[in-house]
Amino acid sequence: MPRIRGLIVVRLHEGSARVSWPADPDGDVFRRLQAQGFTFSEPHAIDFNVDFNEWPPPQEAIIALRSQHPNLEVVEPDADSPGYVLFQVVGKVSYELVTSVQRSASSLVAKFGGVCESWGVLSS
Repeated sequence: MPRIRGLIVVRLHEGSARVSWPADPDGDVFRRLQAQGFTFSEPHAIDFNVDFNEWPPPQEAIIALRSQHPNLEVVEPDADSPGYVLFQVVGKVSYELVTSVQRSASSLVAKFGGVCESWGVLSS
């Protein structure tokens, strides 16, 4: 059975709106951000990482990603981490935005052994 993604339930809790996210890794990140007092109502730069089965990724994969995300950066492997491709999207951090960008980027690079499953945002 396919998972339903993008469901947000708003509950009133002691006079303020509380948001619940799905029980998945992305929802876990949102719950941690919420617990830290993250401001979801303001735009932020969201970093997305694209990982590949083999390094370096094919040039066609980079071109496909860059067509959608011109600010793309190829991060070469080092002693601490494997290589990956990084791009940013600026906007209000929402479950729908994050999962939509991940699906879109993954779709662009799936045939090249790539997947976009990780993201992050600086919280202050």
